[in-house]
Amino acid sequence: MKKVGGRLLALVTLVVVSIIFFLPSYQPLYKELPRWIREVLPDKGITLGLDLQGGIHLVLEVEEDRAVEIAVERTAAGLQDLLVEKKIPAESVKRTGSSQITIGFQNAELKAQVQKLLDDFPTYVEVESAGSTNTVVWGLREAEIKRIKDSAINQALETIRNRIDQFGVAEPLIQRQGLKQVVVQLPGIKDAKLAKDLIKQTALLEFKLLDDDNQLKLDLPGRVQKGKEREEAFLKQVEGKVPEGDQILFERIVEKESGQEWLAPYLVKKRVMLAGDVLSDARVSIGQFNEPYVSVTFDAKGAREFDRITGENVKKRMAIVLDNTIYSAPVIQERISGGRAQITGTFSMEEANNLSIVLRAGALPAPLKIIQDLTVGPSLGQDSIEKGIKATLFAGLLVIVFMALYYRLSGVIANFALVLNLICLIGSLAALNATLTLPGIAGIILTIGMGVDSNVLIFERIREELRQGKAVRVAIDAGYDKALLTIVDSHVTTLITGFALFLFGTGPIKGFAVTLCLGIAINLFTALVGTKVIFDLFNQRKKIEQLSI
Repeated sequence: MKKVGGRLLALVTLVVVSIIFFLPSYQPLYKELPRWIREVLPDKGITLGLDLQGGIHLVLEVEEDRAVEIAVERTAAGLQDLLVEKKIPAESVKRTGSSQITIGFQNAELKAQVQKLLDDFPTYVEVESAGSTNTVVWGLREAEIKRIKDSAINQALETIRNRIDQFGVAEPLIQRQGLKQVVVQLPGIKDAKLAKDLIKQTALLEFKLLDDDNQLKLDLPGRVQKGKEREEAFLKQVEGKVPEGDQILFERIVEKESGQEWLAPYLVKKRVMLAGDVLSDARVSIGQFNEPYVSVTFDAKGAREFDRITGENVKKRMAIVLDNTIYSAPVIQERISGGRAQITGTFSMEEANNLSIVLRAGALPAPLKIIQDLTVGPSLGQDSIEKGIKATLFAGLLVIVFMALYYRLSGVIANFALVLNLICLIGSLAALNATLTLPGIAGIILTIGMGVDSNVLIFERIREELRQGKAVRVAIDAGYDKALLTIVDSHVTTLITGFALFLFGTGPIKGFAVTLCLGIAINLFTALVGTKVIFDLFNQRKKIEQLSI
């Protein structure tokens, strides 16, 4: 007879550890425990998935073609500065199409000088320009276009993750799907609209100069009612009057008394003087009139550029533009050193805080489109939990009754292994801080059936040995030994299937795979060790002449 002390201690230890890890998952009991005990216990347990506690599920698509356009526009701005530095008088430098830059000049002799600059831009190649002697057309290489698109997806993924982390959502799921889509699951989120706005906001911060001279000639209205900026009356007023290289952008104005929103139009130069990618920090501050604003700090490069730009444009107005909306357009009174600026506007504290979050997390490389938007309410999640618990209890009860009726006392021992399996499974999920989903509950219910399947194989083997007239103790040992390989084989094949589901499945499928794989692995231990310990204890205390099986 094998010693049972070590195996019995292992079982007891496993049960105690499982209960300890599970306690934080049951908050009503966990909160009642003394503080010193809670400090010793783990502080995290099982996290409920999106389908159980409610939240939002989004599938976003990155507009990767726009990412290419943005990259080309930045190159065009850099090329324009280089032409000025090299003292090459160019008439225009602008993006044409999605991936080309057209450089125009009056003197055909300058063409050779412009073509030499191509060496400084290795990702571009000269494109045929229909024999024109006054233009040079550069095109982005195909390999670079592909790299920009792929980088845009990865950068969007990282930016969204940073924003969600700062927003404070527990256990979010953020992953790439297909070529240009991102899946975002935010369980437990209460304000779905706020979360979606925070994720979608491009947060492209730009500093641009106002074209005050032409603004007076254009005679723009002081303000336009929100929603009417795209109406025919306003568009006719400015049609054909906007100079090349300029654009009309709007500043949002909110009347404090009525809460009515207006838009103030400004004529702004398209050229970006400074972009938000040189920001090192953004935080909310309170002004002298107790109004919140966002204070931004530039990195070393941005501070130098901001110092130069403000020094060269004293007494001119500079617009602070975020996603093509002007937040403020102050007059530059003097050179601003130190690398700091302020974004003021009609902010609430919450709006200012969210703006600082997206600026700190960085700008998205391109706009996002929502392809799928699913909001799960907490009441629906609670209903799923209740039905899942009922299904688990009902399935467990049926299995327990069947095993007790069919295998008698041995069936009761198998039921003990089943309860042991469930305790260890829940404890393991809590120890791994796993996310429990509705398919995960299905995996637990499936484990209940499979939990006694191994014992059925063992009991049938024991019955065969008893029919051959062998002693009970010998029959039990032989039953376990002969069923061992069959049980291991069946469990290994199921584990392989569960592992494949975990590797290639999405969130809910992974939840099912985790519970299935853990249940199978624990079942091997409880079936082969747990029930065998009980039989050995019976044999140790008293020699069994007959076995109730």
